[in-house]
Amino acid sequence: MTTPASEPMIIKTFPVGPLQCNCTILGDPVSKKAMVFDPGGDAQRILDTVDSLGLQITHIIHTHAHLDHFMASGEIKKVTGAPLALHKDDKMLWDNLEGQCSLFGIPYIPAPAPDHWLEHEEDLQLNQLTGKALHTPGHSPGSMSFVFEEEDILIAGDTLFQGSIGRTDLWGGSFPTIEKSIRNEIYVLDEAIEIITGHGPSTTIGNEMRYNPFVPYKKSSYFS
Repeated sequence: MTTPASEPMIIKTFPVGPLQCNCTILGDPVSKKAMVFDPGGDAQRILDTVDSLGLQITHIIHTHAHLDHFMASGEIKKVTGAPLALHKDDKMLWDNLEGQCSLFGIPYIPAPAPDHWLEHEEDLQLNQLTGKALHTPGHSPGSMSFVFEEEDILIAGDTLFQGSIGRTDLWGGSFPTIEKSIRNEIYVLDEAIEIITGHGPSTTIGNEMRYNPFVPYKKSSYFS
């Protein structure tokens, strides 16, 4: 008797907030539980979208703590009770949300403290939906990427874009660090994996290895 194929993951990505951050909803088709990544604004739109997909938010996860990636986090937590997750190296940025808003001229919306500090290579799981958290600093000290290898998806936040990389001139940014993160944590993954970026269109790991002018792929060689 053949085993029936598992149902495909539910995925929806759309830009939100004043700086059009890409918010991603990943849902397990069996349990109907969902992770929401980078709710950067428009809380009601996110909640309505999750409801239209027949899902329940159980985790609110952040690639990093720049204001445009968590402006709706507090409101969504208030409605759903879902815990907030972030890497601890970005706590300073999270705690300074009001200052970030002031700098960019964006109205301040308070957010509660994170409930969970993400670790490098931490497993993420919702029933049959499984992924892994990767610490990819450089855009910010606590920047994270999240790979779901069975689904060929990487949520990269502002670490890697189509033909570009995240800014390294903001608080705690570093070009050598982001370059190392991309080479050691992202370019080692399957080239076919789709990268959901923090802003703008998606791309693939293979495309960025070949054509990204900021971090071109360098294959190691015994003779190099």
